Amino acid sequence: MALKDIKTKIKATERMNKVTRAMEAVSAVKMRKTQSAALAGRPYARAAVSILSRLSATRHIAGHSLAEHRDVKKVALIIITSDKGLAGALNSGVLKKAVEALENRPKEEVVVYAYGRKGEEFFARRGYEIRKAFENKRDDVPLSVMEELSAEVTAGFVAKDFDRVIAVYSAFKSTFEQVPYWRRILPLSLGALSDIVDDITPDKGKWSEQAPAAAPASYEVEPSEEEVLNILVPRLTAIALYHMLLEAKASEHSARMVAMKNASDNSKEVVHDLNRVYNKVRQAAITREVSEIVGGREALAS
Repeated sequence: MALKDIKTKIKATERMNKVTRAMEAVSAVKMRKTQSAALAGRPYARAAVSILSRLSATRHIAGHSLAEHRDVKKVALIIITSDKGLAGALNSGVLKKAVEALENRPKEEVVVYAYGRKGEEFFARRGYEIRKAFENKRDDVPLSVMEELSAEVTAGFVAKDFDRVIAVYSAFKSTFEQVPYWRRILPLSLGALSDIVDDITPDKGKWSEQAPAAAPASYEVEPSEEEVLNILVPRLTAIALYHMLLEAKASEHSARMVAMKNASDNSKEVVHDLNRVYNKVRQAAITREVSEIVGGREALAS
């Protein structure tokens, strides 16, 4: 390899290192912001779980249309991935978990709600029905998207268009660990909602501690239990979806930050190795030139 080619490659790798370091810094800021948003809403979500735990034994919630358990003939899958790449194995882990959650169910028995282009393309290529697709390009989670998605799946469940709603997403555990999960959204139950809320708490770090939930021991419902539950139960579904979207967004930024850090470290190693090769080639060229000069001088002297 010529010296000029090696020098060009070194310069290109150094420029790439600057780009990956900038992307790493940006992703770190976005990750902290999104994770803080998820954790800031956790008391609200835990209060909702507390309310549901006290209402779960009543005949009104047991008979609610969104809590109705029936034979599963058709499943609605909410798949939450990213629109962008450069996030390591984040999306592939979520897609693998989605296939696992479907339990080899025929594609005719599945409808897909895709939040993010990666999930939409994966299931569209395999012939699944994409009922609705949402872009995932923004750095935050728009409330309008969450409300639209929640309204779509609750309306379909009530109309018995499908008998179960599951969501697959990536939960943020720590900066270097994002775990794909699948959770049942509908029919609504205390256990399923509690699992979703518990996923919000990271295993380590300053956010890992949580205070015990506090709630009144009894309720007075006005104007009637039926009217209140018709508003409350769909809202609990929306809470679950919103926190999944926040978790997936924090995981995406974290995975991209780690991927860019690894790319920056690798580019430094590549530059170091190329500098060694450059020095070796340059030294060999100098040695060859000196040898030629000495050889010519000896030839003239003889």
